[in-house]
Amino acid sequence: MTSICIDAMGGDFGPKPIIEGVVEALETVKFSAVLAGKEEVLKPLVPSHLQKYISYIEATETISMSDGATNALKKKDSTIYKAIELLKNKEVKAVVSAGHSGATMSLATLRVGRIQNVLRPAIATLMPNVLGKKTLVMDVGANVDCKAEHLFQFAIMGEAYVKEILKIKNPKIGLLSNGEEESKGNEVTKEAFSLMSKLDCFVGNVEGNQIFDGSVDVVICDGFVGNILLKTSEGVADAITKIIKKHVKKSPIAIAGSLLMKKVFKTLKQQVDYDEYGGAPLLGVDGCVIISHGKSNAKAIKNAIFQALNFADSDINKVIKDELLSFAR
Repeated sequence: MTSICIDAMGGDFGPKPIIEGVVEALETVKFSAVLAGKEEVLKPLVPSHLQKYISYIEATETISMSDGATNALKKKDSTIYKAIELLKNKEVKAVVSAGHSGATMSLATLRVGRIQNVLRPAIATLMPNVLGKKTLVMDVGANVDCKAEHLFQFAIMGEAYVKEILKIKNPKIGLLSNGEEESKGNEVTKEAFSLMSKLDCFVGNVEGNQIFDGSVDVVICDGFVGNILLKTSEGVADAITKIIKKHVKKSPIAIAGSLLMKKVFKTLKQQVDYDEYGGAPLLGVDGCVIISHGKSNAKAIKNAIFQALNFADSDINKVIKDELLSFAR
């Protein structure tokens, strides 16, 4: 069975929702779950019939949000440090953490290491589009300052992900800019455009709305822009939901209409709900690391584990390595 280490105590709400997510995942598919944390706290939360799929790696510390990312290297008894060490030593095939994302990225990069020729790992996230499919956006927070070559490598990694994980044979990749014309963008994106033109899958510059219209499968940007984009999108989705609920309550006709539209609203919620995706893969490290939101509930953790299983059983890192080698020659 595929072995996955879960940072069981790193989330904002403690171990309960994380263990619930692990349990829900195990009820669907069997895998070997290694829980990083205090066994005396975690074990009572696991149903007896699932104990045979669970093992524990004792860790007494967690990385708090007030800690600097680099401090994680000093806290060797923390849950995420212990989890990353297991991945480094090939004792597990993947790590899932809803803890300090900066610490997770730093430890994965410095302890596990990067895939050959990868300059910088990047966080990739899935965004819903109007076709009912998903658009991969990267980077969404790992690198706030990027050079053109970094963006070029993100494109190669993004292409590998959608081919290997989403099973899109001929993906379309766009470079996020302030206009579709080749002349648009800043100096970095203009240089990146030139580099990415070497890729058969590259369709040119794209604007923000194209993330959601389904016209491209992968959108490339630096982590500063990507993180703002991600947080803004989450905020808009939440605001729209609240606005709809507020106005529905003002009219009996609207209430009746909302009941008829209940199934539509449910589908919409599923498409824009972060919990449906669970986490974001850190692409470019020599292993599988899934970074989940600190406020993840059981459903989000379950889906993050499913992502980890798909990633761990794929050839994505080999594909990235081979593609980068072909351009390095």
